[in-house]
Amino acid sequence: MLTHVPFVAGRRTTSDRHTGATGMIDAMTTASGDFDLTMDELRAVAHYVAKSAEGVYPFFAEVCPDDPRPRAAIDAAWQFINGARRSNLQRMTSLDAHRAAREAPTEAARLAARAAGDAASAAYLHPIAQGRQVGHILRAAACTARIRELTNDDPLAGASAIEDARRRATPVLIDVLNRYPEFPRGWSRVEQLMSVLDSSLRTSR
Repeated sequence: MLTHVPFVAGRRTTSDRHTGATGMIDAMTTASGDFDLTMDELRAVAHYVAKSAEGVYPFFAEVCPDDPRPRAAIDAAWQFINGARRSNLQRMTSLDAHRAAREAPTEAARLAARAAGDAASAAYLHPIAQGRQVGHILRAAACTARIRELTNDDPLAGASAIEDARRRATPVLIDVLNRYPEFPRGWSRVEQLMSVLDSSLRTSR
């Protein structure tokens, strides 16, 4: 397992654009879309998502102990968070973790694997002004809240998990979140929890 070095987000800059070469992104700024996202900001988002995924990973490992895919996605996320360039490692392990989620036998395991996939894919958060992009930032935390509801007799377990997620959001993460429209309200419980977290983070700025 990788050693998880504490992460501190750096100052945002809009200099040093994409090089234009296939697969070659500089260490400072991603390709611009509707706005800029720096690598430091992407690492702040990935750190937030990976912490959620780490917390619920045991719910997958307990029922699928021989499936390495979600663990590999979380480890790939930490490689990026701790300074490695983003690469196909994050893309491929994310896809594999989401496949593992579809195959998992319980809802809690499916949600845990999905959170792991989101942790790896956070390195490739798109800088486009679409509310659905918020899912890449907050869905793992919402999955955590839903798992708490499924595995706890306390009717307020989900709300407590959302409050925990709100408290650990950094100013950098909230600043990134506010560049996107609000997540569109959905019918699933995870989407409902995500909308609650989204609204609370925006109002806490």
